[in-house]
Amino acid sequence: MEKANNITDFILLGLSQNRNIEFLCFILFSFCYVAIWMGNVLIMVSISCTQLIDQPMYFFLNYLSFSDLCYTSTVTPKLMTDLLAERKIISYNNCMIQLFTTHLFGGIEIFILTGMAYDRYVAICRPLHYTIIMSRQRCNSIIMACCTGGFVHSAGQFFLTAFLPFCGPNEIDHYFCDVYPLLKLACSNTHIIGLLVTANSGLIALVTFVVLMLSYFFILYAVRAYSVESRSKALSTCSSHLTVVVLFFAPALFIYIRPARTFPQDKVFALFYTIIAPMFNPLIYTLRNTEMKNALRKVWCHRQLLKGK
Repeated sequence: MEKANNITDFILLGLSQNRNIEFLCFILFSFCYVAIWMGNVLIMVSISCTQLIDQPMYFFLNYLSFSDLCYTSTVTPKLMTDLLAERKIISYNNCMIQLFTTHLFGGIEIFILTGMAYDRYVAICRPLHYTIIMSRQRCNSIIMACCTGGFVHSAGQFFLTAFLPFCGPNEIDHYFCDVYPLLKLACSNTHIIGLLVTANSGLIALVTFVVLMLSYFFILYAVRAYSVESRSKALSTCSSHLTVVVLFFAPALFIYIRPARTFPQDKVFALFYTIIAPMFNPLIYTLRNTEMKNALRKVWCHRQLLKGK
């Protein structure tokens, strides 16, 4: 691999070449990154320190918040540093590490969202068997399967890209190292590799999205027989998850479901699933969720009481 490469580092072209726009983006993304950490850590603490951790829905939400933090941290700190830098350079090794970690945590997040949809399906369509089906052992197995699936997906992307020869140019038209921009720089025919990459990322995103939509089709079909009050309560627990799914999957499908080509708009769409979705997830899951609000109050009031004592 090293003998085929003349490239020791890559230059990231970033979001814009305008310094004023880059400075404004730095301020905006600094706020977003702080909000991501505050929101997701608050959710994790509130769930872990209360009885919500015993409920499968919040058990998965706890891991979703953790994967959000890991996922955005593979991209956002480097992006913020580059927004203030004259030359946005990333070494070849760091580029490959970033490629692997972004797809690892992105894959884990996709599978966790699918697991959460399964949890909602069981809760609404098979309520009498819910506690048996969604036991803690089953929940742990789902999380293990999510991590394994994310690793297999990421390893596939990594090995398809890492053994490509790069001999110049070394400018990546993106703000982080992703597969499609790197394929564009390879010094060999990448048609077959591009098809394999699309099959890996595109099919995973498409299949999981179809599974998610089917689960909600069955949920909507099941709640028809519910009373108005029960139907409203059931749908309210699903609306937050569905909003997160659309916010994350729509741009991801736009980028990865097509053949291995890059467009200038890709950078803007990538912001949705690397920064915007992880920032809004805590808000989406808390604003319309009474149990989360009560957990937040309980944890916050308890800490204030300890400080007072």
